[in-house]
Amino acid sequence: MGGRVDESCVLTEGPWKHRFVGANGSRFHVAEVGAGPLVLFLHGFPEFWWAWHDIMIRVADAGFRAAAIDLRGYGASDKPPRGYDGYTMAADVTGLIRALGERSATVVGAGAGGMIGWAAASFHPKLVNRLVVLGAAHPLRLRAALFADPRGQFAASSPVLRFQVPRFEHVLTRDDAALVGELMSQWSSPRWRDTPEFTEYTARCREAMRIPQASFCALEAYRWVARSALRLQGYRFVKLMQRPSSVPTLQLHGEVDTAVLPRTAQGSGRYVTAPYEWRLIPEAGHFLHQEAPDVVTGEILRWLKTPA
Repeated sequence: MGGRVDESCVLTEGPWKHRFVGANGSRFHVAEVGAGPLVLFLHGFPEFWWAWHDIMIRVADAGFRAAAIDLRGYGASDKPPRGYDGYTMAADVTGLIRALGERSATVVGAGAGGMIGWAAASFHPKLVNRLVVLGAAHPLRLRAALFADPRGQFAASSPVLRFQVPRFEHVLTRDDAALVGELMSQWSSPRWRDTPEFTEYTARCREAMRIPQASFCALEAYRWVARSALRLQGYRFVKLMQRPSSVPTLQLHGEVDTAVLPRTAQGSGRYVTAPYEWRLIPEAGHFLHQEAPDVVTGEILRWLKTPA
C-alpha cells in the first residue's frame, strides 16, 4: 500500500459500467450491470461498492438491472461535510432510484447499508418494493439492545462507540488504515478470515478508506446516531421508525456475527407488517455477502422471484 490514494482506486474495470448520478443534492458513483427490474445494492462500513461486485453480476445474469453505489461520503461519491443522518441517507437511496429512471426498486443493504435500507423502506414504501437486509438489525432493535444487553450488544458495539472520539478518523487511517483491517478481522468468521479472498478484500477496503475525507464521512454517520439520541431530530427519527414497514423484507444474518449479534437482529420482524422472513446463515460473520456469496445470491434471487 502506502502513497497517496484518490477516488480512481475504486473505479475498477469489469463487466459493469461506472456512472455518476445526481440525487438528493449530491453526486453518487454507481457501478451498473444488466437490464430489467432495478436492484440497488448498499454496502456497509468499512466497505464501498466493490462489496457487491460478485453478487451483482449473478443478479444481472438472472434478468435484473443491478446497481451498486458508493454511499454518501464513500468511494467516488461526493463527500459533503453534512448529511449523514438517517433521514438524508434514506432520501439518498430513494433519490437514486428516481435518478436511475425507475419508479421503484428492490433494495439490498449490508451492515450500515442495511440500516439505511430499513429507514428507506419505512419512510418511502412506494419506492422500495422489496427489501433484503444483511447483518443489520432494525434500528429500534439495535437501540433497545444497546440499553438492555450490556454484556452482549453494548460490548459488541464498543469498537464503534470509539468513533465518537473527535478526530478518530486519523486513528482509522493510520498505518495504511490498519484499524480497518483489524475491525474486519474481528467481525468476520474464522473460516473466511484465513482465506486469500479476505486478505485481498480488506486491502481494497483499507485503500478506499484512505481516499481524502472518506474516513471522516464514514464516522459522521455513527456520530449522528449518538448525537441524535439526546436531540429532537433523533426523537422524531425513532417515532417515524416505530411505524411498521409495509415492504416485504428478507433478513439474512451470519450465525457468528460479532458486530451485530444474531439475538439483537432477530426481533426485527415485529416492525414489518408485510411478508417477512428471517434466515440465519451458518458459519458466517458480519460480511456474509463476502463470506457466503452463493447462499446470499440464491436467497436474493428467491426473494426477487417470490410473488409479493
